[in-house]
Amino acid sequence: MKFVVMYSLRDGVDRSRVLRTYPRHKEYYEAFRAAGGGLVALGPFQTPDPTAGSMGIFTSREDAERFITGDPFTTEGLADPRILEWNAVHFE
Repeated sequence: MKFVVMYSLRDGVDRSRVLRTYPRHKEYYEAFRAAGGGLVALGPFQTPDPTAGSMGIFTSREDAERFITGDPFTTEGLADPRILEWNAVHFE
């Protein structure tokens, strides 16, 4: 079982705020991963719609919750996260 954090931008958030906050977000997720925080992957959806959001995949709910708590995108009020359990099917 994996846990997916889905981020959607809050209504009215200016895209320039997201771009200004991104360097802090990147620093945060790199440190989180380096500390063994259970982060498998993350990234934005590549669509023409800049409000499409992003997602992260985590190995535990606790890691997903801990990530959300400190992520500048949430602490600065830019995104609304939600956690979903994901029963991934692996093909190897």
